Amino acid sequence: MSFDPTHSACAPGVRLTPEGACFTVFSRHATALDLCLYDAEDPTHETARARMTRGECDLWQVFVPGVRAGALYGYRAHGPWMPHSALRFNPNKLLLDPYARAVQGRPDGRASMLGPEGPGFFPGAHDNGPEALKSVVVDDVYDWQGDRPPQVPWRDMVIYELHVKGFTKLHPEVPEELRGTYAGLGHPSVIRYLQELGVTSLQLLPVHQHLDDQFLLERGLTNYWGYNTIGFFAPHNEYAAARDPRARVREFKDMVKALHAAGIEVILDVVYNHSGEGDERGPTLLFRGLDDRLYYRHDFDEHGANYINMTGCGNAVDSASTPGLRLILDSLRYWVTEMHVDGFRFDLAVTVARNEHDDFDPHCQFLAAVSQDPVLSGVKLIAEPWDIMRFDSYQVGAFPEPWRELNGKYRDTVRRFWSGGEGSTAEFAKRFCGSQDIYGGAQRPALSSINLLTSHDGFTLLDLVSYASKHNEANGEENRDGDNHNHSMSCGVEGPTHDVRVNQLRGRLRRSLMATLLTSVGVPFITSGDERGRSQNGNNNAYCQDNALSWMDWSVCDAEMLAFTRSMIALRRAHPEFRRVEFFDGQWSPVTGLPDVAWLEGNGSLLCHDEWHDPSRVTFGALLSGHPPFVLIFNGGGLPCEFVLPGNEDTHWTLTFDTGESPAFPTELLPTIQGGAAFTVNGHSVVCLRITSGGIGLAQVC
Repeated sequence: MSFDPTHSACAPGVRLTPEGACFTVFSRHATALDLCLYDAEDPTHETARARMTRGECDLWQVFVPGVRAGALYGYRAHGPWMPHSALRFNPNKLLLDPYARAVQGRPDGRASMLGPEGPGFFPGAHDNGPEALKSVVVDDVYDWQGDRPPQVPWRDMVIYELHVKGFTKLHPEVPEELRGTYAGLGHPSVIRYLQELGVTSLQLLPVHQHLDDQFLLERGLTNYWGYNTIGFFAPHNEYAAARDPRARVREFKDMVKALHAAGIEVILDVVYNHSGEGDERGPTLLFRGLDDRLYYRHDFDEHGANYINMTGCGNAVDSASTPGLRLILDSLRYWVTEMHVDGFRFDLAVTVARNEHDDFDPHCQFLAAVSQDPVLSGVKLIAEPWDIMRFDSYQVGAFPEPWRELNGKYRDTVRRFWSGGEGSTAEFAKRFCGSQDIYGGAQRPALSSINLLTSHDGFTLLDLVSYASKHNEANGEENRDGDNHNHSMSCGVEGPTHDVRVNQLRGRLRRSLMATLLTSVGVPFITSGDERGRSQNGNNNAYCQDNALSWMDWSVCDAEMLAFTRSMIALRRAHPEFRRVEFFDGQWSPVTGLPDVAWLEGNGSLLCHDEWHDPSRVTFGALLSGHPPFVLIFNGGGLPCEFVLPGNEDTHWTLTFDTGESPAFPTELLPTIQGGAAFTVNGHSVVCLRITSGGIGLAQVC
């Protein structure tokens, strides 16, 4: 084993050659680095150790003849123990390769991984090599069989968020040995369900290798959601049916290939804002032991270096430093080029978009690098546009093109309107129209807004209308965790009930919420199970619940809600009026004789500014110009109302759907309704009608 100058241009990670493997890892402040090889059959047994050589750009390398794919390895970093200077070297801790393509071992925060408890402590003397997680040498050989990305345009997208394990863990048509795995998600029965639902793009909760926190394991819980990354290139090993680490990588690729063949995109929820090492009390696994000062953001005061905890997870990866930025970009490119994913949703993206001064900056190193990258600038990029604990944490509308953003203001406003929030109608209309007040001023496109009502983080759609308060007791934190501001409602009874009237109201509200989502300007985002009536028993922070509370129960289904959601998605797909790519501008079309949207009062006249801002207003109509024109009538109040339809006796309207009825989409042909006639709109309902004969002119909406 030696440094081979012919391999001096190696990038970080492992490069296989016919003769062996070149191992390369970054550290600026280490004084020495060792590569340790382990027996693939007995990972506790170290088979060889080699001293690495520092090369250019602080890349340490060693070439080992005879190494093949499947070999296990780790690093030991020597250097000063000076926590006050953000230097935490400890050669007693075996470190993962930040560029490892696969990880072997049980991903938990056991005590042997831990560093000291605080300043003044000495580095841990226990050598954890035998039980530590191991990196795996993986080759990239795979037959993609002509796989091509679906490349769904933003206007046609319907995003469906799911958890790889939870979605199929209880699926009766998936073979038991494949349930809860990548192979299970790629199973034909699962893909058929997704196709019949009509979604175009799966957003997978984190699939990077993550760590289960020790404090959760001590409670009998796990980090189920996976927002605790320790392997930025490695698929999480516990989501694979395959036992061989290399086969796990192939299994992930098989899943992507199967979804692509069905025309479904794969978007990864990625966590580059922090790592699973936590604060100084957390485990030493990779960045902390290789170069704490450069991989993490720190504050320096009279007491020394402190981790900047703008993520709530103990640390923040320094995306403005050269090694941090390079790792993030290399990881993203790997998942696109080698794993064929179609895009990314960035958890706490504001942290990743901070500059060298720790301030959010739309021109920061990371955003600038992505915008000019020939690979990354062409994939789907979605920001969660906030982090926590800083004055500049909330940045909805501040990300540059080509980024899209999860629109938290859309979620909160639409929830508030349907839960009876007084004075919410005018803002509801803004969110329905694509949030031009947020994105238009910066010349962002109308499809910048990812519209969501629910996500993994919060209530399910059924729980949103079944619980006035969160019920997180199962998390073991005395119900202190989770958001307290949910704009939810119980409809008179907290939790499940046999009261027919309460259940009918909940069904009507869920249909109205889903109808709003799928007719709004922007990209709709649906949480898996909302179409089936999935509940988490009022838990709005089920991050640690790897059990039936979080898993999809396929034996229970609200068939009416499922049919309604399928029909709404099909309606959106069939009519471009519900897939606009531009903001409404109110201009009149010479073709239709109508503005692109006209806002209507219940008597058929146009709404004026003062009426919009009447705090008691709960009803309005939106006349959408198109072929044919549609009118949507929203009644957020609890009582029925009469609404005069635009047009005259020559105008004939046909009902498309009415969320106040069951079923909402008519099952038989209904008689047409003349323009000028009054239509009864039930409380908490959306009605959609379209013109089937005749027309409507300028004078008839003024």
